[in-house]
Amino acid sequence: MGARRASEDTGRRIGRRALIVGGAVAATGTAVLARDELARLWWRIPGVEKPREQGVVDFAGARWVSASDANWRRADRPDDFGIDMVIVHVTQGSFDSAVRAFQDPGHKAATHYIVGQDGRVTQMIRELDVAYHAGNRDYNERSVGIEHEGFVDRPQDLTDEMYEASARLTARICARYDIPVDREHIIGHVEVPGTDHTDPGPHWDWDRYMKLVRRARTTLRA
Repeated sequence: MGARRASEDTGRRIGRRALIVGGAVAATGTAVLARDELARLWWRIPGVEKPREQGVVDFAGARWVSASDANWRRADRPDDFGIDMVIVHVTQGSFDSAVRAFQDPGHKAATHYIVGQDGRVTQMIRELDVAYHAGNRDYNERSVGIEHEGFVDRPQDLTDEMYEASARLTARICARYDIPVDREHIIGHVEVPGTDHTDPGPHWDWDRYMKLVRRARTTLRA
């Protein structure tokens, strides 16, 4: 009887210890998960911003010019929003007018990049952030936007230098986020659901552009 009670007491002590140890392990695991989540999200707390290095660009050779912070929102892509599209735009104006518009807080729109007719590339928003460019929140969160200097009704505005520079930029973006180089993932602004825009317009040579992007993408693999 005494031996049996001693055995039961020992069993209860072992069971209780296992429960405590198991709970501690679970609590530790939860704490680790919570800590990791907080480490990723701490900068979203009001008044706290994720550290950024001024002037850093995502595309080598691009010039950095900041867009107004009213025209984009901070994010941590692709960790919080996966990037699976590039959206092609045409400015309907000059290079400089596009820069001024994106620096204007009243404009309420901007793309990540602008490509000039001479092939120069200016980055105005980091790729990790969400630019207001597509007129569709879901597409904004999932895409990188590229403006091209010119007018949709002027085919002469779409220069060789512009096509080639833009193709290299898009190829690099596709490589960075493993985006397929096809027309389902590289689209025009006109193809975004709910938009009333027509760019890049009827003169944008998609066949030519996609060939250039594929060629540039293949070069990156070599």
